[in-house]
Formats: sequence, C-alpha cells, structure tokens
Amino acid sequence: MQRINLGEFEELVLLIAAVLHDNAYGISVLQEIEAQTGRQINISAVHSALDRLEQKGYLKSYLGGATNERGGRRKRLFSVTASGAKALSDVKEMRNTLYDQIPKVTLKLNFV
Repeated sequence: MQRINLGEFEELVLLIAAVLHDNAYGISVLQEIEAQTGRQINISAVHSALDRLEQKGYLKSYLGGATNERGGRRKRLFSVTASGAKALSDVKEMRNTLYDQIPKVTLKLNFV
C-alpha cells in the first residue's frame, strides 16, 4: 500500500468534496462538514485544506459560471481526482483493517 499523506481534517474535506460531487466549493464544503459532524469550523481552514489537497493532486478546481446570487462572481468548484479517489479508498482500507484487529472485548468495554 502506498503511503497516503492526509491529515484528519484534509481527509474530512476530501470526503465531503466527494460527497458533494459537482457542487463542492468553499461554503458548500463548510456547510456539509457542519451538517455531517456538528463541528464548527471557519472558512479559512476549509480553503486552506482545499488548496493543500489540490497541491497534493487529490482535488482539481475549475471556475463555475457567474450567478446573480453571488453578485456575478464565479464559484471555484472542486472535484476529486483519480489520485484523490485512490487515497480515500486506501485510507478506508487501512482503517477497516485496523478496526478489524481490535479485540471484541475492547469494543464491548466501550459500550457498557
């Protein structure tokens, strides 16, 4: 397995970008993270993570069409690249492998 260089927040942003598919941009990613996790974050953190993920080749960005809603400004939309999809798959596999190695007694202790 290739080493994946993803921080916890980067993984979350990459997952949300994948969930949003063709509608992933700064505000939509922020809102979806808050809706899915209840976690309060700021938009600067989201933009920084999106930029880092693009630099790592896990996301690519393009400008969407101008809208009246945004005063004629265009959205910078993000989509997951093949490398990003592979990174998500590898991280999921690693987590599942580790989870499967946890002794059942350990999991039962946590729910009592």
